[in-house]
This record gives sequence, C-alpha cells and structure tokens, in this order.
Amino acid sequence: MVDITRLFWKKAYTADNFELGEIHSADLDPKTWQVSSLFVALTDEAATAFGFKHPFLGKVIVCLPVSTVKVIADTALLNQTLDELRSIRQCKP
Repeated sequence: MVDITRLFWKKAYTADNFELGEIHSADLDPKTWQVSSLFVALTDEAATAFGFKHPFLGKVIVCLPVSTVKVIADTALLNQTLDELRSIRQCKP
C-alpha cells in the first residue's frame, strides 16, 4: 500500500521526456477507493506548449486520467508524448 501524499510534488514527465510539471493532488473515486485522476501543476514551458496563458500568480493545473500514467517512482512517467497529451480530453474534476 502507498500513502497517497507520497504522490504529491513528484515531477511528471511525458513519454518523450518533456517535464510536464508536478503532481499537485489526486481525485479519488469514493465507490472504488481508487485514484481516478491526477492534477498536475504545469511548468511555464508546458503551459505554453498547451496554449495556456501563464497566470500572474500560481500555476496552470490540468487534470489527467490515471490511464496516462506508466509508472510512478522517484518521478511520474506518463505513457504519452506531449503531442498525444494535447489531443486527450481532460478529466472532469
């Protein structure tokens, strides 16, 4: 078993080794008690790559389904490239 807070603040990288940002929080499905999505605070470079304007304060946060995660160890490695992530639909928080 893994403490959910150990996921937070880990850097997230795409399959093509692009630093996406840091895991900010997670969404838990109360029926199954499983993590269903991760909220990632994008780096400035990632926010620009996705077409977001960088806010004056804070970060752009996106919601990614856990199906986009390949493995989580010292960092989170996603199973999709930056281009592939642009075409998926964000999960609904």
